[in-house]
Amino acid sequence: MGFDQIRQRRLSDDIVERLEGMILEGTLKSGERLPAERALAEQFGVSRPSLREAIQKLAAKGLLVSRQGGGNYVVDSLGSTFSDPLLHLLENNPEAQRDLLEFRHTLEASCAYYAALRATDVDRERLTAAFEVLQDCYSRHDDVSRAEEGAADASFHLAIAEASHNAVLLHTIRGLFDLLKRNVVTNIGGMYKQRTETRDMLITQHRELYTAIIEGRAEQAREVSSRHILYVQEVLEEVRQEVQRMARAERRKGM
Repeated sequence: MGFDQIRQRRLSDDIVERLEGMILEGTLKSGERLPAERALAEQFGVSRPSLREAIQKLAAKGLLVSRQGGGNYVVDSLGSTFSDPLLHLLENNPEAQRDLLEFRHTLEASCAYYAALRATDVDRERLTAAFEVLQDCYSRHDDVSRAEEGAADASFHLAIAEASHNAVLLHTIRGLFDLLKRNVVTNIGGMYKQRTETRDMLITQHRELYTAIIEGRAEQAREVSSRHILYVQEVLEEVRQEVQRMARAERRKGM
């Protein structure tokens, strides 16, 4: 395991940020024991008291656990579920949000394909109910909260995963459910401001996806799902670039 040294004296929060980054990127794995405090402090180039304080903060966040006489470990649950601490890291990291959309691009297209092939009458009823709730959110766009719309969007995609009758896909989507809700909440505000047609596009894409699955058109369902995520990625990239331009303009203004 390689650790880059922290070359300047830093506060414990800086060490926390470094260790969080290593957990998020997978350098520190679920259930893995951290090096001994002395060795880790030397590798980071920090004092042991600062390191110990950082470890205590990560333990309080639920990311690390200390075992009596056994050292410090990354919690086991991070490897099997998207727990609250990991959700916090993912939703506050712009690159991780991009990674989530790339992951959704692959995962949800597969869910849509298999749902169109395998959905039962019960599945179609559940999917219809979820779709109607989502459509109701779109129709009440002036009165609906982002949280409500995010939950409806995630529930629609969860219903598709249930209809896929693939246990791995289903439990992956279930594990991502809270993250999907937060991802939608994070995205939709900026997307609606960036392009005036975004809401209509999302309504159309979700309707096409729903119809393709209900009618058993698997290849089209996969294509629509893929196109939907690509559209979201495209608009969010525009939002990101606009934010960067505004930031540069503000910096120049202050010079």
